[in-house]
Amino acid sequence: MEIVLSNMDGTPIYEQIARQIKAKIVGGELKSGEALPSMRLLAKELRISVITTKRAYEELEREGFIISQTGRGSFVAPVRVELLREEQLRRVETYLEEAAKAAHLGSLEKDEFLEIAAAIFEEGI
Repeated sequence: MEIVLSNMDGTPIYEQIARQIKAKIVGGELKSGEALPSMRLLAKELRISVITTKRAYEELEREGFIISQTGRGSFVAPVRVELLREEQLRRVETYLEEAAKAAHLGSLEKDEFLEIAAAIFEEGI
């Protein structure tokens, strides 16, 4: 499983890991029931502390994306449609917040911003 960490990203490493694993689950790259790498193996591959991978896995489990079983490992949780939809809504909100900030910096009017957003949405990009 490929995970790319960035020291330039202001986000803590465990959050970067959790975010990328969530994206793989939401995007269908990781399927329900599929085993994740052990915390030790992932830590070794990423050259980070096991404590960091443990924290990422705990967050994913708390949010319902994975299930951890003592002695067996961690697995992708059964897909819940409402969970996936909520995650997508959060992603959209984050992107819209960034777009709105850029619109304000560019002195765009609300109508102009909404027109651009509608055009992009209609294009299906």
